[in-house]
Amino acid sequence: MPDSGPTLADIARAAEVSTATVSHALNGTGRLSDATRRRVRATATALGYGAPRTGPRTRTLGIAVTTFPGPWNYTEIAYFSRVVTAATAAAHAHGYALTTLPADRVADAAWHTLAVDGMLIVDSPPGDPMVRALRARGIPLVFDGVPGDAREDDHWIDNDHTATTREVLDHLSAAGARRIALQSGSGAETYARVVTATYEKWCAEHGVAARAVRFDAADPEGRAFDELLTGTGTSAGMSTGTGTSTGPGTGSGPARADAVYAAYDPGGRQLLAAARRHGLRVPEDLLLVCASEDPGYADTEPPVTTVSLNPERTARAAVDRLVALVEGTHPPTPGPTVVPAALRVRASSQGRAQRGAPRRGGG
Repeated sequence: MPDSGPTLADIARAAEVSTATVSHALNGTGRLSDATRRRVRATATALGYGAPRTGPRTRTLGIAVTTFPGPWNYTEIAYFSRVVTAATAAAHAHGYALTTLPADRVADAAWHTLAVDGMLIVDSPPGDPMVRALRARGIPLVFDGVPGDAREDDHWIDNDHTATTREVLDHLSAAGARRIALQSGSGAETYARVVTATYEKWCAEHGVAARAVRFDAADPEGRAFDELLTGTGTSAGMSTGTGTSTGPGTGSGPARADAVYAAYDPGGRQLLAAARRHGLRVPEDLLLVCASEDPGYADTEPPVTTVSLNPERTARAAVDRLVALVEGTHPPTPGPTVVPAALRVRASSQGRAQRGAPRRGGG
């Protein structure tokens, strides 16, 4: 027997009201407050009430980035742009169209009626309303990055962000850095949390103060780095979440940071701009690594060392798994597929002893 979808009783239990209230709310009858009527209708929509439960596949997949609410164009960021392009090619190779959804989670009604066979969701945070809506409809999901509300039967593709962050910090330390700072994310996605936690732990293991600033896309001049680069002030811009000091160092020597790992794409250019404003030379006075897929970092002055998260391989793996879930012929095992990241060393992170040595990872 086909699944008939949620009943009025199901909606009533979820909304914590009576079935009569549900009936009045959905039919526009009865004497209900506007707030109650809206809440019941939102609950019904989230549970997939009225959505088609059977029928032929549309041979369409969807992709969206749900990290931040509100409108923002994630395709302007190199990582997401490359994921979308590679996912489109992979979907077409399987005979599916790929629909790219906007990031604005405020206008989320479309997610409850979206005609897709499966969905690839990038950087899903805890409490993601889009995930709840799609789960309620029974839409197969694959995540790029660990989902914020992971379940035992979830599928995701990700990098080993712990190992990658440690590789970056060890590289900077080997280049002579002693006061390494972090520019981390402002979202609740797993990437930001893992990178920050790994940085904190590494600093604790090495007996140095953890100093971090929050990434701000609307900061082209890198003003968020001012306290780090001058050693002034009492805070470097964000709490790392474990009580570790985020202010300038208290040990011997100058408090100014001598290296920064920028974990988000524009951070490298922001830091170059900040260094110029403060008269600091990269790499002589400041070492820099940036996580980015932007090839332009090979042509900056100096060329910036980057971490690539391999978006093409990630996207292909995600689409392959999503198609397998949709078609159900060879269902994959739940859990992660780990895609290796790559540290591409350039001049911005090479100490004096390293600048004469061969570069690792290509230009």
